[in-house]
Amino acid sequence: MKIRFDKVGSVAKPFEATFEGVDLKGTLVRKGRHDVAMEGILSGALPMVCDRCGTAMDERFEIPLALRLSDVAVEHQEDLDIIEFLDGIIDIDYIIESEINAMEGTFHFCEACADSDEILEIEI
Repeated sequence: MKIRFDKVGSVAKPFEATFEGVDLKGTLVRKGRHDVAMEGILSGALPMVCDRCGTAMDERFEIPLALRLSDVAVEHQEDLDIIEFLDGIIDIDYIIESEINAMEGTFHFCEACADSDEILEIEI
């Protein structure tokens, strides 16, 4: 789903999008000439592998998401939750995909390993 940056107004505009089975429901509202605030809930399930024992599992999640979107390059690093869309088009699918990539890049543990006090990985 793509939304033109200049079509977002000062009244919150609701949206819903799904990408690879992950849903993002939220609102977009203009906060300044080059700033749009996005707030929403990212939810779904992703296939993961336990980083300790290697068990395949589906990890369910429901994560609040608050981002700042800009159509110009941001020169300061005060806010790390900024996504720049320099072509003037907000790509909701890109946002979902990058959140999926961030989740996949973290550690995941199955129920059996989540409470384990072992320091090292389990050998199979």
